[in-house]
Amino acid sequence: MDYLASTYFYDYESDEIQAFILEYKNTLLSKKEIAKQLYTKVRDTWRYDPYSLSFSKEKYRASEIAKRSKGHCIDKSIVLIASLRAMEIPARIHLAKVKNHIGVERLIEKFGSNELTPHGMVDVLLNDKWLKISPTFNASLCTMLNVAPLDFDGENDAILQEFNHEGSQFMEYLEDYGHFEDVPVAFMAQNAREHYPAIFDSGSNETEFKL
Repeated sequence: MDYLASTYFYDYESDEIQAFILEYKNTLLSKKEIAKQLYTKVRDTWRYDPYSLSFSKEKYRASEIAKRSKGHCIDKSIVLIASLRAMEIPARIHLAKVKNHIGVERLIEKFGSNELTPHGMVDVLLNDKWLKISPTFNASLCTMLNVAPLDFDGENDAILQEFNHEGSQFMEYLEDYGHFEDVPVAFMAQNAREHYPAIFDSGSNETEFKL
């Protein structure tokens, strides 16, 4: 598989992604350091928003996501993958199912569950090792939730925080769907329909859901 390719979704040759990575061009930084900085930049540039579901392919293009101020885990993962590939660092999307244990009232109200699926994260190849990294929760949101921001050291996995500062359980991984060569929109849509049937009970053929 070519995990450096520009694709319909990871369209890093676009003006939007090229502008986002501009500061890293012609740099003397190592790929490890570039990956660390891009991770943090994506994590904190877009405010995390889990309440906007889309099954429209156009919504998942990195260049389109870059025009918005917020996004969910898959959105942010796509931008990070495109940015890493643009810097010749192999990256691919990885999906899972997770359970949120803190601040779940609105999640349960909107989705009927505190399980989030599919949850998107990034596999990045550094020094011949695939690492899992989750740029989901921006630092300001972590402060609100009393959770330490999730940092990436370039050498170890950076997956969602298991506990908050008090030791209470925060995020729990329930199921691993594995990695994908490109953004699997059809799989994501089917997965959401299976886990959140109430959203689709109207029989609507809509592809956008603002919850």
